[in-house]
Formats: sequence, structure tokens, C-alpha cells
Amino acid sequence: MHEAPTVVLGGTGFLGRAMVRELVEAGRPVRIAARHPSLPEWLEAGDRVEAVACDLTDEQQVAAALEGSGAVINAVSLYVEQPRAGLTFEEIHVTGAGRLARLAREAGVTRLVHVSGIGVSDASRSTYICARSAGESAVIDVLPKAVILRPSVLFGPHDAFLTALVRLARLPAIPLFGRGETLLQPVHVADVARAAVRLSDTRPLERRLFELGGPEVLRYRQIVEQVLAHLECRRPLLPVPFAAWHLAAALLAPLPSPPLTRDQVILMQQDTIVGEGVGTFDDLGIVPRTLHDSLPACLALR
Repeated sequence: MHEAPTVVLGGTGFLGRAMVRELVEAGRPVRIAARHPSLPEWLEAGDRVEAVACDLTDEQQVAAALEGSGAVINAVSLYVEQPRAGLTFEEIHVTGAGRLARLAREAGVTRLVHVSGIGVSDASRSTYICARSAGESAVIDVLPKAVILRPSVLFGPHDAFLTALVRLARLPAIPLFGRGETLLQPVHVADVARAAVRLSDTRPLERRLFELGGPEVLRYRQIVEQVLAHLECRRPLLPVPFAAWHLAAALLAPLPSPPLTRDQVILMQQDTIVGEGVGTFDDLGIVPRTLHDSLPACLALR
């Protein structure tokens, strides 16, 4: 019997690429759906992977990407808005997420995994965080049995998080967000991908909300210290008030691709750790790897 493919929206992104790999290693057919689709270089003969053009704002493209599929994972991410290109948090994380859920339902696809993030709230000062929260609601309103996946800060080879810290290590002193006391629970991208693949399988689960964090809760300062130690680099840590970070973000806002945004500063003002009463890696039988043990592989090419 022909197995229907699992569609990965945003399958060329950092998390999406890891999901595609996990699906292939699980022996499942995959359809990569992205605005600029491409096939992974590591594919081997016999791997059942296809790539299709799919803009989450285009109803016809989304419907075509879902045709004949058995499950869908929405890993589309947008961290910096590009209003001129129609890429806003509202359009991608709310309207786009709801559109995908509706079209999935119309196509008879009942297994939908929607990637959001820990700490979403409709009461946040961040338009990004509010949009993520509204996006979850938009999905559940259409598909009540959809799975919501909220990962903590992602890390892995060629990521944005560790890459930024390595760049900071070149400075004579490392500026901290506040005093660096914000709590984070960094999680390896491959572990989140593995969880998403299991949650998109045919086996029904009672839980519909999962928060995924690594095995360690660390202060931002501790993470910086771990990276510096791995790089064998000594630098003083310089506390910087959040008001100064907000000012810097405001000054950088006019740039086409600002290196720092107001939403990112707000995110660094709140702890990003797994909450109570939600599904976790334990429910999936996955033992997540630690940041410390992963640094050699993640930073090998830096």
C-alpha cells in the first residue's frame, strides 16, 4: 500500500531541515514545502523526498502541497517582519496557521503538528509572542485535535543562538541581557525534530500540548560562560540594562534585517522553561541531550 507523505511546511529552515532528516531516517516519505524549495544534499537513492513551492500566504499553493498527504508539520518561522513583502507576524503566524489548518481539514488530513514556542501569551508586549498565541488558537479552532509543540530556545550545528554567542566572543567584553539572570532551557534541534516526527505518527496521544526543553535549566550568563569555556576564551561579562537593549533595538529597527529587534529583547526578559501540566520529552520516551555535551559537535566548524 502506498504510504502518504508527511508535509513539512518550512522544510528548508533550521528546524524544518532537522524534521525532514528524522522523517527520512524513520523510513517515511516526505514532502518539503517552502517558499524556495530545495532537496537536502545528504539524500541517498531510495529516499522518498520531494520538494514543492509553497508560500503560506498563497491558498492554492498550500492546498496543492497538502494534496494526498497523511500528516503535516508547520515549522514555518518568522522572527523579523518584512511588511513590504507581506511577511508580518499576523499574516504568517495567525492567518497563515489558520489557513493551513482549514485546508488540512478540507483535504482530510487529521494529523497536524503546529510548532509554536514556550512563553506565548496574548497579553505580551511583544507582537511576535501575541501572534504565536493567536496562531495556536487559530489552529485549535479549526482542528481541535491538532498537536501544539512549544520548544524552548533551539540550538544545534549552524544555528542562530550559538552563532550569535560565538560572534560576541570576539568582543573585548560580552554584553549581557540585564545581569544575565534570565532562565533558559536550551533544547537540541534534533531532539525537537524527533518529537515532532513521533507526534505526527498515526498513534493517537491523549496530550495535545507539548513543551520541549533540554535537561538543564540555565541562566543566560551560564550559557555564555559554557560557550566561552569551550572556545577557551576569557572575556569579562558586562551587565547591560534592558532599557539600553530596547534603545538599541529601536535604533536598529529601520534596517532591512536588524540584528536585534524589540521582540527579541522582550523574549530575553522572560524565562523560557517548560511549564506544568504539559506533555514533555518524557511522554515521548526521548532523552534530550545537554548543551554542554553538544557544544563540541555544534561548534566544531566555528
